[in-house]
Amino acid sequence: MGTIYCMKILVSGGAGFLGSHLCDKLIVDGHEVVCLDNFYTGNEENVRHLIGHPKFELINHDVTKPINLEVGGIFNLACPASPLYYQRDPVQTLKTSIYGAINLLDLAQINSARILQASTSEVYGDPKVSPQHEDYWGHINPIGIRSCYDEGKRAAETLFTDYNRQFDVDVRIARIFNTFGPRMAIDDGRVVSNFITQSLLGEDITIYGDGNQSRSFCYVSDLIDGLTKLFFTEDIRTPINLGNPDPISIAELAKEIIKITGSNSKIVFRDLPLDDPKTRKPDIGKAKKLINWNPIVSRDEGLHATVKYFQKLLL
Repeated sequence: MGTIYCMKILVSGGAGFLGSHLCDKLIVDGHEVVCLDNFYTGNEENVRHLIGHPKFELINHDVTKPINLEVGGIFNLACPASPLYYQRDPVQTLKTSIYGAINLLDLAQINSARILQASTSEVYGDPKVSPQHEDYWGHINPIGIRSCYDEGKRAAETLFTDYNRQFDVDVRIARIFNTFGPRMAIDDGRVVSNFITQSLLGEDITIYGDGNQSRSFCYVSDLIDGLTKLFFTEDIRTPINLGNPDPISIAELAKEIIKITGSNSKIVFRDLPLDDPKTRKPDIGKAKKLINWNPIVSRDEGLHATVKYFQKLLL
């Protein structure tokens, strides 16, 4: 990766699940961090331990509005990431992805700063190929209930790519697959948090669909390691998949979580939501080759740590 110089780095969405872990990592590595969040889905509790740190600043700001700061680097993580949240206000979700990208790219251009876009595996839609590789263009319903998120992230990738082509802005694009770990919101509607919460409370575990749909779950520390390696590696303009390539069916995941929690919860099945993808499995060949990244935390180890975090919140 070459020499990493300490710099002042802006993290939008920095009080969120991923953003707060990224703030921790950057400060441990010696950087100054400006955490930007409007707390729509972010939680000040996630960064409370950093407040008062000499290298940390927290600003309440919505990225759909411009901001003027002097920074050397930018991570754009600002956007609701679970269907429950991003479908609540789909127009605002689109504005966050598109206006937010424009405003932070303009800031990067002014500062001659490097900027990373937290994109998503959702750009692949309900894929016709598995595993999904970066050259696959995806299979998306542009007017579906998930499209405010999917198409917003795709538009952000276009903006990042064109700011690089037209204005030579130093950009990175990370396509993030399903990630889990401590600081997930207990009510965010995503499968890991749903299953752990339901099992700890002794409620029925709700599976949407027949449970045969599969996901690949990456532990948060691995994902943050991938983001920072991508950011600090020189001359990478192509999108890079970041995720754990080890898939599991949703039904099997429910059984694993029941076993870990020792719960007596029963599994119940409900109708599958519209446009819900049947499979998610990243091809991480580029990440291995270009940034020397490979996830190392097993799903079992990660689930135990996440359950322990949820136990403190719920029990």
